[in-house]
Amino acid sequence: MISELEKYRTADSSKVTNWYKAATVDSFPEDGGACIKYKDLQIAIFNFSRRNEWYACQNLCPHKMQMILSRGMIGSYEGDPKVACPFHKKTFSLKSGKNLNGDTCDIATYPIKVEDGFVYVGFED
Repeated sequence: MISELEKYRTADSSKVTNWYKAATVDSFPEDGGACIKYKDLQIAIFNFSRRNEWYACQNLCPHKMQMILSRGMIGSYEGDPKVACPFHKKTFSLKSGKNLNGDTCDIATYPIKVEDGFVYVGFED
């Protein structure tokens, strides 16, 4: 049986030194995203309930430098979860951050976990 912690971990958490308590699970829409702020960073958090998975990435779309990815459309590409910028339709892997349109601008992704009804994002401080 997979623990709740392992079930929601979606990125390499071996270097995490700080788990930031972002918000309650209910603060995030099902099959959608919302933005949180950690220090000077804006982080998009996605509750991909259709897949029973959670993801976190930078909120900044590197294509036009707009803070918008948390409002992006989520889906799958060849079985992998992705987010599409709502303005430019550039798509990014929610696992690796790779730009799926073949462009060179990738995004940062962050480890995430859910424990006791709260969503945590991992950072290397």
